[in-house]
Amino acid sequence: MRRQFEQEFLNYLSVERGLSTNTLVAYRNDLKKLAEFCEETGKDLLSLQPDDLSAFVRSLHANGLEAKSIARALVAVRGLFKFLLRDGHLKVDPSLNLESPKAWQSLPHFLTTDEVEKLLGAPDASTALGLRDKTMLEVLYATGLRVSELVGLQCSNLNLDLGFVTVIGKGRKERAVPLGANAVEWTRRYLSVRAKMLGTLKTIQALFINEQGQQMTRQAFWRMIVSYGEKAGIGHITPHVLRHSFATHLLENGADLRSVQMMLGHSDISTTQIYTHITNERLREIYQRFHPRA
Repeated sequence: MRRQFEQEFLNYLSVERGLSTNTLVAYRNDLKKLAEFCEETGKDLLSLQPDDLSAFVRSLHANGLEAKSIARALVAVRGLFKFLLRDGHLKVDPSLNLESPKAWQSLPHFLTTDEVEKLLGAPDASTALGLRDKTMLEVLYATGLRVSELVGLQCSNLNLDLGFVTVIGKGRKERAVPLGANAVEWTRRYLSVRAKMLGTLKTIQALFINEQGQQMTRQAFWRMIVSYGEKAGIGHITPHVLRHSFATHLLENGADLRSVQMMLGHSDISTTQIYTHITNERLREIYQRFHPRA
């Protein structure tokens, strides 16, 4: 009977909704997960209750499915139950208030301050390219920029005397971010060799350039930071890890959430609030370790 309902639902999606073959395959695969859950728990499709579906979602998470994949599976499940309700097979939709997987959003990975120091010390700043790499890492950690914002910086975006950089972020929104003394100093050093790296390409305005005197690409910087992460002994990291570290360390040291939101260029403060979860987790760990009655 379950398979009959699923097939009728897929036929409905194909004929009446006109969904593509690839989308139908995705729906079929997601409904297969629900079928496997029913078989494992001995439940019948039409007898599933809200608590059963919550357990189903938890099982997907426990099996390592990412939040996006769980959300996609829930679209298929909700669609199936709406179809069964519409056709009179159910009187109540058990998926109506099904919990969103956002509650299980993975906390961003970040580095400790010691790991940051190891990473920043990995480039050989005695060479022109090493000095460039060192400066890029210092600026990234000092500002929390997105990698696209970092490689997109122009020399005109810098105000080293006042110690800030102007950034063009998502939606072409402009924001000013403090640069910090260390990043300012390394940027000054890098600018002293940048002219030699440019050679005859004097019109290039990109701040960070490659060996050919062209603007650094996101892909090149990505490979670079992965290499330095391995060299520093802290494993495989991405540019976003330094952005996460920037935000986390600011909040841990008392920065207010609104200021961090502005520096990160988040349009919605709820996006920034994920970092408060990190600091709360750290506080909980410290409490458990050191409170005599924890």
